[in-house]
Amino acid sequence: MKNGAVLTIGGKSFRRGERGHVDLPVGRLVSHAELNLRVHVIRGRRPGPVLFVTAGVHGDELNGIEIARRLVRRNYRGLTGDLLIVPVVNVASFLLRSRYLPDRRDLNRLFPGNADGSFGSRIARILMDEVVKKATHGVDLHTAAAGRINLPQTRLADRIEGSREMAKAFGAPVMLKAGNREGSLRAACEKIGLPYVIFEAGEALRIELPAVTFGERGVRRVMRGLGMLPKKSKDQDHPSAYCLGSNWIRASAGGLFRSFVPLGKAVEEGQVVGMIGDPFGKVETEVVVDRAGIVIGRTTASLVDEGDALFHVAQSKASPERVEEGIIRSAEKVLPEMERPPYRDSHAAK
Repeated sequence: MKNGAVLTIGGKSFRRGERGHVDLPVGRLVSHAELNLRVHVIRGRRPGPVLFVTAGVHGDELNGIEIARRLVRRNYRGLTGDLLIVPVVNVASFLLRSRYLPDRRDLNRLFPGNADGSFGSRIARILMDEVVKKATHGVDLHTAAAGRINLPQTRLADRIEGSREMAKAFGAPVMLKAGNREGSLRAACEKIGLPYVIFEAGEALRIELPAVTFGERGVRRVMRGLGMLPKKSKDQDHPSAYCLGSNWIRASAGGLFRSFVPLGKAVEEGQVVGMIGDPFGKVETEVVVDRAGIVIGRTTASLVDEGDALFHVAQSKASPERVEEGIIRSAEKVLPEMERPPYRDSHAAK
């Protein structure tokens, strides 16, 4: 039973008011070194929602791992319910500094997993059985894939009751309605009817303080929205722009790429947002927006091939200019928090 007097994970029991961690064996590396999935358990004294927070499903997505690490270090006075944090789901790919497992599979295409399947499929199965299915809500932390960068944003399929409310509470600049991919953790959550939200921010193999601040603050705001932590009056100061769809602008030619617009910028149909130059001559190819929207992602590459994805543009019911203004206000509110000591009320690990 979720949120009972005793919560058992991997054979280890935690009573209300207790905190600690458990290492779940998932297998051995080729060196025969044992690989474990570490789950941090923080239990409130009163029953309530059980929120899981996962990061590092892709081992090179460091912003999420740093967010989870900071969440582990915090004190949660007056916590209602339980918090389950897995800072690095895919330890094998984390060791390789890679998005992929050693067999080149994507763990986020293997859920809900199989106890008798591949190495990645077993990790997925253990996470589902020992963490996800013991929760009532979930937050999964990601960055863009290698070679791309994302504006801080939440994503949801909006089909499970409660998911949209979680995304609104998170308070990222943009909230994007997105379809699910078979085998992803979010698809597995939907199949069992578990409300969830995905946070995307920054790029792979980097820790970016604005993205981390947005993410850490967003998870705490979700907890307050669920009644796990006391609410604060300023929680209503961070509305997200709800975007119903998005599209990628792709390169119509290969060559040296130059971007003219930053993340969060409003763009109009027909606007030139970049240029691709022929490295051996004088040919310049314009990169033109095919529909108005807000730039929520882009490539970080300066050398591109024809067909490469360059700009991710999202469309909202609100005007792009209004969305841009909201993004600027969100960024301005994050800066003061970045200047504070990150662990001012942290839990000192013993």
